[in-house]
Parts: sequence; C-alpha cells; structure tokens
Amino acid sequence: MKSANTAKILELVHRSGVLRPRDLDRYGIPRRYMSRLYQKGMLERVGRGLYTIPNTEPTEHHTVALVSKQIPHAVVCLLSALQFHNLTSQNPYQVWIAVDRTARRPRAPELPIRIVRFSGVALTEGIEKHKLEGVKVRVYGIAKTVVDCFKYRNKIGLDVALEALRECLRERRCTSDELWHYAKICRVANVMRPYLEAIS
Repeated sequence: MKSANTAKILELVHRSGVLRPRDLDRYGIPRRYMSRLYQKGMLERVGRGLYTIPNTEPTEHHTVALVSKQIPHAVVCLLSALQFHNLTSQNPYQVWIAVDRTARRPRAPELPIRIVRFSGVALTEGIEKHKLEGVKVRVYGIAKTVVDCFKYRNKIGLDVALEALRECLRERRCTSDELWHYAKICRVANVMRPYLEAIS
C-alpha cells in the first residue's frame, strides 16, 4: 500500500469524523485501500460503508452523525430534532429523518431510521446545518420542529408536541411569530392556535 494514500485517508477520516469508500473517488484513491486499512486495524467499521478512527469516543449524537453521513440529503426531524435541541424527555431509538415525498426510499440497512415524507416548502424551510463528530448534519430548527410535531401528532403523540411547545416558549428558544410562520407553511395554524393562545 502506498503510504501517501494511507496518510491521505487517515487525514480525511480525522477531518470528517466518518468516511465512506466513495469519498475517496474525488482524490483518485482506489476504494480498496479503505478495506485494507480496516483489515490492518487502522480504521474501524461503524456501519455498512462507514469507517472511522478506532476507539473514537462517540457522542450522544453518534447515530445521527452516521445517518447524516449515509443519507446526506435527509433532514433530521421530529423526535430526533427535539432530542438534538434538548426539547424532550423522549429518547428515540430510531433517527427520524425527512425526505422528499417523491424521493426513492433511502437505504441504510444497518442504521435505525424512521422516514417521514415532506414536500415543498415544508421540506426545505427551517433547515439548520451543524457539525456532529465532523459530519455535516441538516436538522430542522426549533420552531419548525415544534410545528412539525403538531402536524405529525398522530405519529408521535400530542403530549410530546405540547411538551416541546411549552419548553421552547418557557425557555424563550423561539418566538410565537416564528411558530406562526411555520404553522402556516405546514398548514397547522388552526390546530396550534388554541394551544399557543393558552400557553403564550
């Protein structure tokens, strides 16, 4: 194995946190080098086609980072976004992600994902970009997440949506105006109005 390729791969995985074999294509490094580094114990396989530095201490958002690396176009949403923003006592086993209504179903067989279909501005508005374990993660902001919880209250429970609404207003993490903005986009203004009026 060429030491230059080894050094470059290790540099990339240090910088990005998690690396996929296809990430090597842009550098002209054959993908087989990654499996060789894995066999030598220089890389650790943490999911199908996902490699990192051995013995890396994972953060509480480790699975979210892995899912975001494997499915970069997805947006972390609902229970997983609430957990990311510390707005729920729930600890979801699956990573909830939003994808376009017309997109092919993402494949991540070894990762625990729950897919929700969004469309139009309900999909594209309110996205924040963060870095977790070196991985770029797209996640809905607080106001958009709370509104989404009301829209999908039948999936996650009205009690979870209400808890998130109370917490974000009590801690002043978003404003009523921001909530109204997304409530109109997601067409749940009438659903949310009585709760917002009671809590505000």
